[in-house]
Amino acid sequence: MVENILEVKNINLGFQSEEKFFQALYDVSFSLCKGKTLALVGESGCGKTMSAMSILNLIPKNAKITSGEVIFKGENLLEKSQKEMSNIRGGKIALIPQDPMTSLNPLYTVGDQLLEVIKIHQNLYGAEAWTKAVEAFEQVQIPDAKSRLKNYPHEFSGGMKQRAIIAMALACNAEIIIADEPTTALDVTIQAQIMKLLKEIKKNNQTSILLITHDLALVNENADDVAVMYSGRIVEKAPVKEFFNTPNHPYSKALLKSLPSNKSGMLDTIQGQPPALNQVIDGCKFHPRCGFCIEKCKNEVPNLAQISSNHVSACFLND
Repeated sequence: MVENILEVKNINLGFQSEEKFFQALYDVSFSLCKGKTLALVGESGCGKTMSAMSILNLIPKNAKITSGEVIFKGENLLEKSQKEMSNIRGGKIALIPQDPMTSLNPLYTVGDQLLEVIKIHQNLYGAEAWTKAVEAFEQVQIPDAKSRLKNYPHEFSGGMKQRAIIAMALACNAEIIIADEPTTALDVTIQAQIMKLLKEIKKNNQTSILLITHDLALVNENADDVAVMYSGRIVEKAPVKEFFNTPNHPYSKALLKSLPSNKSGMLDTIQGQPPALNQVIDGCKFHPRCGFCIEKCKNEVPNLAQISSNHVSACFLND
């Protein structure tokens, strides 16, 4: 049986405005297996990044988790103090942020920033820390590692910056890497290199990866399991092969039909726009855009129902 290293259970989160509290996540639950990649997919604004930030408790000041648990190796991270979480962030759970261009401090060399991380999370100093930093750079295939550690961020390309950030995760022996749109700011060739690197890290170190993306091609090639989000809810979860072969939820089907390589040969679009955070929609939030909508969809919210042993979907058509 595969061990779950992380379990996110029924996370509810919202934002406080001056006059009202707007809920953004609704009972978000998913599990991440040791040595596996879970892809969290959906359109921009659906709650993917906020779900991931909830794991690290790096949510905005006006955001609040109202209920739920984040169980990492048997402990609820939401009960940890900020000091305890600072030891987990970067050390046990590493984050690869969306924009590598702004993720490194321009005032310090890349090596100084990597050494600082090693000092905090590995308690290594001097020659030992330097050796660890060089090894990490070599692992992510940065050429002339000793020399490049002395460079400033502006001397690195986007792909090199992303590799440097991944090196920080490797140097700290992170057990989980949260990769938030890790290839967004990179060209296609560099995208492929970064994803290949993450695959190798997963294989060699048994690292678990939470991949946040809207790119279904990346999911097909790199993920083991998929969780689809729409407007703050997870509407489908499945093993990656089963998801692409037999998607169940109308939103999932619409996403796959919008791919250039879909089986029909036609490039479809999803009509309309995802609802805004302050937009009230009764029932299933996808129903205004769904071609299979029935009356029940307009008034009730469907729960996730079992489709097969590892496949669940939230749609009344399953009834």
